[in-house]
Formats: sequence, structure tokens, C-alpha cells
Amino acid sequence: MFAKILNANDGSETAFRSFSLAMSLAKRDGAELHMVCVEEIPYMPEFVQEVEVLDDKTARRIDKLLQQAQAMAEAEQVKLVTHVLKGHPVRDIVRLGEELKADLIVIGAVGHSALYERLIGSRADRIVQLAKCPVLVVK
Repeated sequence: MFAKILNANDGSETAFRSFSLAMSLAKRDGAELHMVCVEEIPYMPEFVQEVEVLDDKTARRIDKLLQQAQAMAEAEQVKLVTHVLKGHPVRDIVRLGEELKADLIVIGAVGHSALYERLIGSRADRIVQLAKCPVLVVK
């Protein structure tokens, strides 16, 4: 049913649940499985050093996340293509889905920043609204 699936993963527990489901769907359908991690860049950092420190911490976290995902995909014998982007998570996930011509985007309902999402709004909600393909939100 699906030929190309995109999973957005921030390393949270719900993101890895969504990754497991995306992997199962990809295996069932023989689909291409892509995973994207977006390194969010602060809009107005006080100091350049703040961004540099954030970049190092984020790069280490994303490396670990990618290794974990690759190991899971290899165990299930699913080929995984990974993408790491810097920018705004909602905009860049939707844009990558369009560029890949993904049939389905699979995301976690709540990421690392649950407080942010309660105050500002859910990124998952925005992706559902903006994506041009079906979006599966996993709790």
C-alpha cells in the first residue's frame, strides 16, 4: 500500500514507537523507509557560543539516535535512509516529505519538548495540517 514512508524522530520514547510502527509498515509493504532528525536552531540566541554548544550536544544526541535506529532496522532487515537537517522541525519535515514524495509520514504525538507543545501547540498537529500526504501520529 505504501511505497515510501518518512518517519520523523527526535529520539523521544514516542518517536521510537512511531519508528517501530513505520518499520513494520515498510517491511509489510516492501516500502522505502526514510527517517529524518531535525536539529532545531534557536531563532534568537544571546551568544554565538550558545549555538555552538547546542550544536555539539545535539550532534552527539543525533548520532546516538541514528545508530539505535540503524540497529533496529538491520534487526528487522529493513533498509533505512537517514536525513539530518538543521532548521525548523515542522517546516523541514513537511518539505522533506514533499521532496521525497512520501506516501506516509509517521510521527510521535509528543516529543522532547512536551512543555513547549502544551504552551505553543503540538508540532505533530502542525505537521498533520501542513503535510500533503497522510500522517500517522503514534501515542
